[in-house]
This record gives sequence, C-alpha cells and structure tokens, in this order.
Amino acid sequence: MTRKIIIDTDPGQDDAVAMLLALASPEELEVVGVVAVAGNVGVAQNARNALKVVELSGRKDIPVFAGCGRPIRRPLITAEHVHGETGLDGPDLPAPKLLLERMHGVDFIVNTLLASEPGTVTLCALGPLTNIAMALIKEPRIAERIAEIVLMGGAYFEVGNITPAAEFNIYVDPEAADVVLRCGAPITMMPLDVTHGVQSTPERLAAIRALGNRAGTAVYEMLSFSQDFDLQKYGWSGAPLHDPTVIAYLLKPTLFTGRHCHVAVEMGSELTRGMSVADYWHVTGKPANVQFMRHADADGFYALLAERLARLP
Repeated sequence: MTRKIIIDTDPGQDDAVAMLLALASPEELEVVGVVAVAGNVGVAQNARNALKVVELSGRKDIPVFAGCGRPIRRPLITAEHVHGETGLDGPDLPAPKLLLERMHGVDFIVNTLLASEPGTVTLCALGPLTNIAMALIKEPRIAERIAEIVLMGGAYFEVGNITPAAEFNIYVDPEAADVVLRCGAPITMMPLDVTHGVQSTPERLAAIRALGNRAGTAVYEMLSFSQDFDLQKYGWSGAPLHDPTVIAYLLKPTLFTGRHCHVAVEMGSELTRGMSVADYWHVTGKPANVQFMRHADADGFYALLAERLARLP
C-alpha cells in the first residue's frame, strides 16, 4: 500500500538525499508535496534547493511550497558553516525550471490534511518544526488527522551537535518542537543517537558514486562537501547522515530499534535551550508521546539507499 507523505525540509545535503530516497520509491511513498522551511539557510534559498532536487530526481510532478521564514519566537540561526553558502554546496545543479506554488506551505499542510481521509497523510520533518507547529496552531483539528509525524531531530545519549546540549533542528525552533511534541499525533523521532551510527564512510560514498547516474554522482558530491565539517569535529571515518533515516524508516522500519517514551524540549534555559529530554528509562511516569529510535542497521540503511538511488536518472 502506498503511503502519502508531505516532506517538510530545509535542504541541506542530507535533506536532499532524503528527498531523492523518497522520490525514488513511488511504490511505497506518494510524495504529495514538498514544503521548505527556514533552517540550514533562509527559506527562499531552501525552496530553491528543493526545486533543484525535485528536478534532479526527474519527478517534475511534485509541487514545492515555501513555508515560514523564521522560527516562532526567535531569530533564525543558520548553518552555512556546514552546508555552504547555498545550503546545498557540492554539486553544480542547474537553476530550477520548476516554479514554486503560490500557496503558503503552512496552508498546504493544513488544506491537505483537512481534505484527506484521517490517518492517511504522514508528515516527514527534516528541518526545524516551524511549519508543522504553525499548521497545528492555525488549525488544531489536523492533529487527529495526521497518520504519523516522522522527524529527524533531537538527541539524548549523543546530546548536542550545535550546542553541547542541543541538536540543530530542535535548537533553531524549540517552541515549535514543543508544540509538535504535545500535539497528540503519533510521532517517531530519528535523533542523533541513530544518525551518528549511519556514517557515510569512503567505502559507502564510493558505492554511491559507482552507480554512474546523475543522481548518484550528485549525492556523492553533496556528501563529500558536507562531510568535511563533521569529519573534523568528530574524527570518525565517516560523517553522520541524518535526514534520510526518516525516509528509510518509512520504507524499512526494521532497520531501526528504539523505545516508546516521553520526550520534552527545554525552552527556558540558555545553557540547555533546545535539549530534547527523553525519559528513556521511564523514570517520570509521564505518558509516552514519541517512538524514540536509538539504533540503526547501518549496512542495511546504505544498501537501501544505493538500491533506490540507482533507480533515478
């Protein structure tokens, strides 16, 4: 059965790989639309990047929308130091011929959920959660209609990658994350605890490059660029590959293991702002609101990624 998804994203090299993985899997995933959010860079450039990735996939039937240009309460923090000035440095992708849709991305999320049968649309969040939170604020009725929210964000055992305590997507808009985590919809979180275990080693990158198609070459160039920051920071043999875990979970959930538990986000402390606090050991007695993933089958993940990327032009 094909699963309808909306991809909410701030591409971002790893976001782009996640989009390509979804767009290469039409038997399992019907991408209803892509919505850009401010995060890795500003929303206008992220929307432009999303158009480029859709064109790279050959799937020109996918509508792309621009969403919120800043977090709910805070100034925007971006990550050009990781992703480059364009947010998608590495490959030389042509200027997009596709045009953005006129509708605001938040309205697209709301309208799609209201027009669809309850429980049939999954939200795939690859960036800060501003758009999804604003959709929930604007129209609270959508919460009970969401099939699932699968998000890349947060960390507990691996703590932070933008501050000592916080993961980037949650840190950029912790208020939005709080709204989403409290909304009552089923949520699966792919935190750094998972993504730090799926590293794009030279051997795995070489296998993607060896696919020989345009998409495989572009992914190799994207990840070769964005890995430099992480390789210097962590000293590992490969950089973590974050956002594609969201799509891989939808395609093959047995690649991941975790625990249903309560997760909350810190908003008040300057020291730990954006920290995702997972009650992994069930010590608070608070009701579980998240399927919090902790481990991944990295070899299986990269095998799936290579197999699907090979389908693209």
